[in-house]
This record gives sequence, C-alpha cells and structure tokens, in this order.
Amino acid sequence: MAYQDGAATLRTPTTALPLEIAASYRARTRGLLGRDGVEGALLLTPAASVHTFRMRFPIDVAYLDRRLRVIALTTMPPGRLGLPRPRARHVLEAEAGAMAAWGLRVGASVSVERLDRP
Repeated sequence: MAYQDGAATLRTPTTALPLEIAASYRARTRGLLGRDGVEGALLLTPAASVHTFRMRFPIDVAYLDRRLRVIALTTMPPGRLGLPRPRARHVLEAEAGAMAAWGLRVGASVSVERLDRP
C-alpha cells in the first residue's frame, strides 16, 4: 500500500482510533515535534527508527514490518534516540500508555483505513 499524508483510521486488536499518516519527508521530519499531545496515533512511513529530541511528552513507539505486524514496542521519554529496527518499515507513535490500553503487543497486527477525501 502506498501511503500519503493525511487522516485515516487505525484498527488495533481491540479498538479503532484516529490516525495521522506522515509519509512525506517534511511530515516525517516534523512528526510530533511542537505538540502537547496526540489524539489517536501517528504513523511514520517509511521509517525504521525515531527520536524524541525537543518533544514535550513521553511516547509509546511500535515498530511495524511491511505487513503492519508489531515487531517491537517501547516507551521513550523526551530527549532519547531510538535504535533502528532492521525489519521495521513503519513506526507508530502515541502518547505513553496508550498502546497497552489498546492491547497492542509484539506479534499483533494493525490495519490502516484511509478516510475518503471530499
């Protein structure tokens, strides 16, 4: 699936929630910088690692393979550099604690449903 910047719905094993897709270089570079929180989650694609320099809040990070299966999960406080994951093709970010509440764990699969554009 070819991703474009914009809004979508993320389906986890237990819930559906708002998703922002950051597929362009500019959108991936900005990510969650300068924000005080995020509603739902942010999908960075393509991506194999992230950092939290200049971020205002801790985040949960899920590294996803090409089939959108979770290969690693971590919580990162501000000011950290995440190690690249060799099989990761996408990175999902959310506020710390959110992914546990969604039932997301290593091996779980998620899906992305694009919202229709007017």
